[in-house]
Amino acid sequence: MTQPWEADPSAVFVRRLGESPQALGTTSGKDGCPDLWELSNGDVAVIGRDLTDVLRGRLPEEASVRADERIVVIPGETLRSAKPDIADA
Repeated sequence: MTQPWEADPSAVFVRRLGESPQALGTTSGKDGCPDLWELSNGDVAVIGRDLTDVLRGRLPEEASVRADERIVVIPGETLRSAKPDIADA
């Protein structure tokens, strides 16, 4: 059975959403996260810390993580800096 949404492995990175990690001071060099990128199909890639194993047991009852999904954490500042780049619904 297919899901209503599936990640497209052929999508490519198009543009950063928000400020770079260097500009926000959330990384100490060229390497590192966190970051948000719009993909060629309109989806968003999140580069952050994988805390799936730590947070899975704390998920609210109405939330779940499939075996092929991960819980990725980014600073709120990273998301807030991307707000001007994200279209209103």
